[in-house]
Amino acid sequence: MTSRKRLAWFLARRYLASRKGGRLLSFITWIALGGIVVGVTALIVVIGVMTGMTNELREKILGSNPHVMVLESGQALRLHDWRKVVRQAREVEGVVTASPLVLTRVGLSRSSYSEVLDLYGVDLGAEAPPLNAIHDSLRSGGLSLERAPGGLPPVVLGSGVAGRMNLFEGDTVLVVALESFDVSPNGDFATRMVEWRISGVFTTGIYDYDLRNGYAAMSDVQDLLRMEENTASFVGVRAEDPWSAEEVADSVRRAVGGWPYVVDPWTRTNRQLFSALKLEKLGMGVVLSLIVLVAAFNIVSTLVMVVVDRTREIGILKAMGLTRRDTLLVFLLQGLWIGAIGTLAGIVLGIGISELIERYGLIPIPPDVYLVDRLPVSVSPFDLAWIAGTSLLISFAATIYPARQAARLQPVEAIRHE
Repeated sequence: MTSRKRLAWFLARRYLASRKGGRLLSFITWIALGGIVVGVTALIVVIGVMTGMTNELREKILGSNPHVMVLESGQALRLHDWRKVVRQAREVEGVVTASPLVLTRVGLSRSSYSEVLDLYGVDLGAEAPPLNAIHDSLRSGGLSLERAPGGLPPVVLGSGVAGRMNLFEGDTVLVVALESFDVSPNGDFATRMVEWRISGVFTTGIYDYDLRNGYAAMSDVQDLLRMEENTASFVGVRAEDPWSAEEVADSVRRAVGGWPYVVDPWTRTNRQLFSALKLEKLGMGVVLSLIVLVAAFNIVSTLVMVVVDRTREIGILKAMGLTRRDTLLVFLLQGLWIGAIGTLAGIVLGIGISELIERYGLIPIPPDVYLVDRLPVSVSPFDLAWIAGTSLLISFAATIYPARQAARLQPVEAIRHE
């Protein structure tokens, strides 16, 4: 560092300090510094919450849903010859596995209480890798769908619906099909009602899934709906990389021959949810950036007051050889010091608060509104980078006006200033 830069830094530190002793920061400097700290901390925590919510929902959705779905158009959720579609999908590069699923909406009835359930029929006999975490648990026996000889068809329920209906493993429940109605001899429609056994309860962490989803063996659901063995509702595909689901979907679409098949990646089926989260994150970022902007006005006022307060000193220093460039550098260093220290302190404080909230689950939230039962926080390096960059840029911009005002002072006029 050259002697002129050392002089500029020395003067910047002196002007930031209180007149008493010259070591402690002045009160207005503390105010400007505190504004930056609060703004950066708030940005990190709130953006971390939005990122954490997005990541949490994404992981849980991918743990319960296929990455790509292959359906047959115009068949009322019926896909014929699913074995051919599975075989063609498995040959696509980037596909880990493909498996048929049967989906139907049923009613669950016990005593005088009823609930509506989305019932998934899962193929348990295939040797290919599982489709998702739920599929893996059903195959490995973590959630048993084993049917005893002559016994009732087994079904596993989400913890939400099981708790609401007070159902436990081993209980029986009446399953009412809401499609494939029977017709009586006199022309009346009659629903199919079959007694099934509760063989397990699962929890995904997503309130709606745990309240509305159930799983059974595909053959049992096919029997309930009187579907042919070679007919499913759709084929689920698991990709090696969930983020490349759209590219994999395009490849699968070409492999199965296009129409009448409809191929949707998870990014499209959940597009509204994640688009809303992304927009909310952007909006919160813009709003909370105003806190840093307000803190920047504190920097402006701090430096302007320093210029006014130290006008005579600046005039004397200029008369002694302090150049306009040196004066400009003095005030730029003051603003950048406030911005850099405030940003660093805000980052440390923001990360600390975020870690506490995430580790100890300090903020519970209603799962029926937000889909998760606690406030998740995830601070990404990218978010830290843009928050720090924005804070430093605003702090630097705030120094320009007072620095130029100080640099323009004429020595004679400054010395005469009262």
